[in-house]
Amino acid sequence: MRWSAVFASVVLVGCVTEPLSPFDEVDPDTFPEDEPLVEFQAGDWDEDVQRCANDLDEEEAELMELEFQADLEAMRAPGMPAIPAVNGGTINVYFHVIHNGNTGNLTQNQVNTQINILNQAYSGTGWSFTLRNTDWTNNNTYFTMRDGTSAESNAKHALRQGSCDDLNLYSAKPSNGVLGWSTFPSSCRNRQWDDGVVFDYRSMSGGSINHYNQGDTAVHEVGHWMGLYHTFQGGCRNTASSGDYVTDTPAERSANYYCPANRDTCNGGGPDPVENYMDYSYDSCMDTFTSGQDSRMDSQFTTYRYGK
Repeated sequence: MRWSAVFASVVLVGCVTEPLSPFDEVDPDTFPEDEPLVEFQAGDWDEDVQRCANDLDEEEAELMELEFQADLEAMRAPGMPAIPAVNGGTINVYFHVIHNGNTGNLTQNQVNTQINILNQAYSGTGWSFTLRNTDWTNNNTYFTMRDGTSAESNAKHALRQGSCDDLNLYSAKPSNGVLGWSTFPSSCRNRQWDDGVVFDYRSMSGGSINHYNQGDTAVHEVGHWMGLYHTFQGGCRNTASSGDYVTDTPAERSANYYCPANRDTCNGGGPDPVENYMDYSYDSCMDTFTSGQDSRMDSQFTTYRYGK
């Protein structure tokens, strides 16, 4: 594993969810055949369906940030060994293909494509991903796991590999309609077995969830794994000490669905960041991490993952 680092002070720089917009199922020839998880009609919304299960209210996010700042101060305390502030590197990936024998049984080529999509999305941040290993597990209970359930716990205890600076990806088909979720960096020190990203395999490139089938669900969830919040965290309260804790993501009152032009839900600060990977926009809209988000990822990785 390779890291880019400088010996310097660690700088503090950056998930409330709403119902997902309708998913229209498509049947691409390039992807494993599958039946719709939830039937949607045009204009319908289902409050049980979410783009992402990383659901934090303002108080929870504030507590996490207070912990983060305390951990940064502890790292700088007199007598503590100098720790390099990592500003990029190559992250090993362990990809766990979970299927039920009939659906979700991805090919190695599809796995490789998802890794390529991650590398393209993070190419401007100094971070890259290399596939260390792929394994396949035929287990319907794991395949339909939900966030926080015994099925998730059992799957991760059985499959997770590596340390806190290794990324574990689990492709599955969550039974509650959530496209994905991730642990945050700070949780790894006490729950390493839980650390990683779970996402619906149908959100991968060529998958069967229309508008959310270009591989950006994994990009979004890895953003959480690197320490980022949603761009709409905290609504219009977006400063260095509130919201998503990144100052160069314009404030956004609520999650964006679809791909609107000139959406602006908060006064001042500019249009909503609908092109940002940490919003809920269509995959075709997403193409941006900001420099502030990049700095936050570096700080979070240094504090909670580097060498741990």
